[in-house]
Amino acid sequence: MQSRNFLVLLIITLFLIPTSLASDIVAGEDVNPSANDAPFSISERTSPSVDGATWSLSIVMDDDAHDNGTTFEITTQVCTNNGVCDPPVLMDATIDGKLHSVSVTPPSDHTYVNWRVKAIYSEDNYTNYPNGDWYKTWSSCYFQQDSGWGGVDFDGKECQGEVDTPGFGLAVGIASIAMATVFIRRD
Repeated sequence: MQSRNFLVLLIITLFLIPTSLASDIVAGEDVNPSANDAPFSISERTSPSVDGATWSLSIVMDDDAHDNGTTFEITTQVCTNNGVCDPPVLMDATIDGKLHSVSVTPPSDHTYVNWRVKAIYSEDNYTNYPNGDWYKTWSSCYFQQDSGWGGVDFDGKECQGEVDTPGFGLAVGIASIAMATVFIRRD
């Protein structure tokens, strides 16, 4: 019975981890590379991202990275207002000299587009930018658990266009806690 209790508590913890990780995010504030932290700079980027419209990103490789044979891989990930993120997608970038460009069309009701760059050096070593996290472009109408709805397309009551009500993640978390309580009381 103790192993069942442990398993239930582990499942509850796994459902709550995304909620606690998201608390450090400032809703609506894009996360960008700083000038000194990455071997590239943003040339052009769609901000905010808009449901159903093409989101584009172009980055320019620094001269040193270009001259020493570094290559870039750009990965994107779209997260929706119900707290679910699509799996990361390695993009097929268009490369023109030092310029690398990608685009993706976010679905309706998305919160933001995550993106990161993997710099692969000539000796097959690599570095992820940012390290262990994502750069982020927020949607024109988003839901963030800590701050609620926001964005340039949010009029104070609703988003322009149809938006599903968020809360699936919260409902799953509450259901998990209720199940844990039932299992613990049965023992």
